[in-house]
Amino acid sequence: MPDVLYLKFLLSKTYTQLFFTLNRIIMHTKEENTAQRKARSASNFLIEKNKNGMNSRIKRLRQESVDVKPSISIERAKITTDFYKNNFGKYPIPILRALNFKEICLKKSIYIGEGELIVGERGPKPKAVPTFPELTCHSVEDLQTLNTRELQNYYVDKKDIEIYEREIIPYWEGRTQRERIFKHVPKEWKSAYESGVFTEFMEQRAPGHTALDGKIYQKGMLDFKNDIKREIQNLDFLNDTEATDKLEELQAMDISCDAAIIFANRHADMAENMSASESNQQRKTELLKIAEVCRQVPANKPSTFYEAVQMYWFVHLGTITELNGWDAMNPGHFDQHLFPFYENDIKSGKITRESAKEI
Repeated sequence: MPDVLYLKFLLSKTYTQLFFTLNRIIMHTKEENTAQRKARSASNFLIEKNKNGMNSRIKRLRQESVDVKPSISIERAKITTDFYKNNFGKYPIPILRALNFKEICLKKSIYIGEGELIVGERGPKPKAVPTFPELTCHSVEDLQTLNTRELQNYYVDKKDIEIYEREIIPYWEGRTQRERIFKHVPKEWKSAYESGVFTEFMEQRAPGHTALDGKIYQKGMLDFKNDIKREIQNLDFLNDTEATDKLEELQAMDISCDAAIIFANRHADMAENMSASESNQQRKTELLKIAEVCRQVPANKPSTFYEAVQMYWFVHLGTITELNGWDAMNPGHFDQHLFPFYENDIKSGKITRESAKEI
């Protein structure tokens, strides 16, 4: 048989086997093919009569999220600009970036909403989006357009636009990542860009499209700091030409771990302060629990379902606060990571299926 015909024969045989295999998988028995839930029963989001679905807390928080108008916050831009004015050139870039992240975690506004159990916002309030002038600095016209465009507009306070024009834009002119990259882009690439062949090439954002593994559910930031310490001790400056670069990166990682812990502890402090003046006993208890959880994670690895969810959220917020990641910062197999915590807490009675929904 000629080689080409033989190859076609093998492929046809393979596809035939694949077809029957898939057919067997699809054609389950009637019992196996029965849905886990009957229609309109035990749905997580069944609103009718509030039965087996969203309770009042979940409905309220969801509605608040829908109703809040998106806005632009210049808080991060102001913190970063002030930090760079005082510190640029004093540190290697990885350490400078880590110290800037720490400065943000120390100074950014903290928000805990009424009824929230998982805490932390990217901006000073829900749906307040920060700007990243070190990547690409918005012009006054950009901000005015965001404020007035018909579709997907973002409210920008007039005073914030004035601050941007007076303080943010002048400092970053010629210093942004976008401007520095375009100075080195070949003419052909610029022509392709201007023709719309591609819309950007990461000159406006940090790398993204990443999927998180399960490491943060096994180790806390203090554990990572110990790992970093060991890596630093094992650096070989005599034989490794990259040892200095590795040291700077490891030191930056260590600072970033501290920043994440600081950010969480500030939420714990706020929750404790709020509990002191809270008259509703249930909410007072919830606020004290929030404080307890924020003291535990991300400094340490999570031990409960509640802590595991909050751990992920703090790590996610840290990632998108330090820099504006490219589109996707994916939690990975979130259900698989969380299920052991959920299962253990259900068995021990720490949570119920209904209380887990609220988390």
